[in-house]
Amino acid sequence: MRIGIIGAGQIGGTLARRLAAVGHEVSIANSRGPASLSDLARETGAKPVTVEQAARAGEVVIVTIPMKNIPRLPRNLFDGVSDDVVVVDTGNYYPQQRDGRIDPIEQGTTESRWVASQLRRSIVKAFNNIYARHLLEHGKLKGTPGRIALPVAGDDKRAKDVVIQLLDQLGFDGVDAGSLDESWRQQPGTPVYATDHDAAGVRKALTEAGPERTPAFRAGEAASAGSR
Repeated sequence: MRIGIIGAGQIGGTLARRLAAVGHEVSIANSRGPASLSDLARETGAKPVTVEQAARAGEVVIVTIPMKNIPRLPRNLFDGVSDDVVVVDTGNYYPQQRDGRIDPIEQGTTESRWVASQLRRSIVKAFNNIYARHLLEHGKLKGTPGRIALPVAGDDKRAKDVVIQLLDQLGFDGVDAGSLDESWRQQPGTPVYATDHDAAGVRKALTEAGPERTPAFRAGEAASAGSR
């Protein structure tokens, strides 16, 4: 499968390594341009490209950048990209630690619904609740007891199934976590966040989640990051 990755941080770099290792054709981009990715390209075999090229790289595009940088992506990034291309958002909103205040999220819009509105695309929320090192090192064969599972939320069942298949190839079970508007169940501060549950544990944690953000993941009076 041809996969584009926008963002080369901890999760983006890890996904480039793991997806290339299991045989996918990976293109990766960041805000600094392809030349800055030469070392990662040599290590992984991923192709360094521009953000625009990554969005048109193939069947799956993974957006894995800080939430505050989503509005800085080109407005027309996905114009002309087939609706069959699965777009994945791995992001989390960290208002106090990194992103500043984003008013729609503070007012109750789920993180990934806000991202979808910015990108003007249907998206799938995945890979946001696991540590990058665990994603790199803790994959196991299908059927192994205690195999880590990850929640996958979105409005398109086919798109979610594609992501769940990728998870399986990487050594993880995927759990359908419902619609994109239900993706708050896997946001920071919820019982499934930053955990290594198996599939049963993920399902239980999702049911135990509450919609109100914990204080650590709400903004104070920080300046608004705005929306477009």
